[in-house]
Amino acid sequence: MTTATPLTNNTQLSVNVTTKSQEQSLYQSSGAIVAAIVVGVIIIFTVVLLILKTYNRRVRLRRQLEPKASRLALPAPGGHSSHSLARQPSVTFIPVDIHLHSS
Repeated sequence: MTTATPLTNNTQLSVNVTTKSQEQSLYQSSGAIVAAIVVGVIIIFTVVLLILKTYNRRVRLRRQLEPKASRLALPAPGGHSSHSLARQPSVTFIPVDIHLHSS
């Protein structure tokens, strides 16, 4: 006398197990996708920073190696030499309400 076990319990159990394993695999794969995106953004950010750093270094070297005489040879605005621009003409302002008395 053997008793038969109901089949519904076994099928429900197997469906629950497959559902849980599918959910776990989805969570794990979504976590892996997010991690891959974060790593990709960090790599792109690092590459952009390195490119900007090398560009800045090249421009600075080019500016330093540029001959200084070419900068001084450019005519100053107004036709004055660069030395006369350092000495600005002084203007004396006398307010109108002060009167100088001559005795």
